[in-house]
Amino acid sequence: MHIGEKGEIEIDPKEVEAKDYPDISKFATRIREITSAFKNKKVNLVGKVKELFTASTFERQDSSLGKVMRFILADETGEIPVVVWNEKVDELEKMLKKGAELQIVNARVKKVLNEGLEVHVDNGTYVGPIVLVEEFSKIADLKEGMDHVNVEGEVVTKPLHRDVKTSKGEIVRLTVFELKDKTGRIWVSAWRKHADAASNLKVGDKVIITDAYVKKGFGDQLELSTRNTTSINILCNTN
Repeated sequence: MHIGEKGEIEIDPKEVEAKDYPDISKFATRIREITSAFKNKKVNLVGKVKELFTASTFERQDSSLGKVMRFILADETGEIPVVVWNEKVDELEKMLKKGAELQIVNARVKKVLNEGLEVHVDNGTYVGPIVLVEEFSKIADLKEGMDHVNVEGEVVTKPLHRDVKTSKGEIVRLTVFELKDKTGRIWVSAWRKHADAASNLKVGDKVIITDAYVKKGFGDQLELSTRNTTSINILCNTN
């Protein structure tokens, strides 16, 4: 974006809310989508630092010293090495830590010797923490395959808690309950760590569920299913 003489920047404008504008995740490339066709192209990424390596220095051809740091960025589709160069290392070294959720804007995809791909960050790249504006879906609008779904509703059935065996032979905890809003109802399947939290819910509790996904469950009915990054929070309860 270029701002000329007739351009104007307004700080904290009135009647403008962040929720009215899309967050960076709407423009981000999923890691599994990055192929050799992206070589030397710019990308935006959203993900979590899976592994972080210590920064090091190197000598350039003109005998000056440069700096480089690497980390592994992961999203729900895969992971990719990220290489940070020179002054950007000093900027990010204190901010980066394992588990940090980041947005990376205007990074460049490079091909490495082993035919793999990595993302390079320099002075022209923005790297910062993820600040997402949560958008809530109406239950009536949910469709199979929808991902990263946020809903708000009321618990209308007593949660049922049990252990189930997966197709891989793993025994995991599962709690199911029905949720309603003004537009409809849907069953919620809370797995593993979320099963314990959901089992304590009571009929009438108002809850917010974030980062879930929609799939077909028993009897081909739509259900909202949790993943590791899902959260289930009580707005108010019946007690």
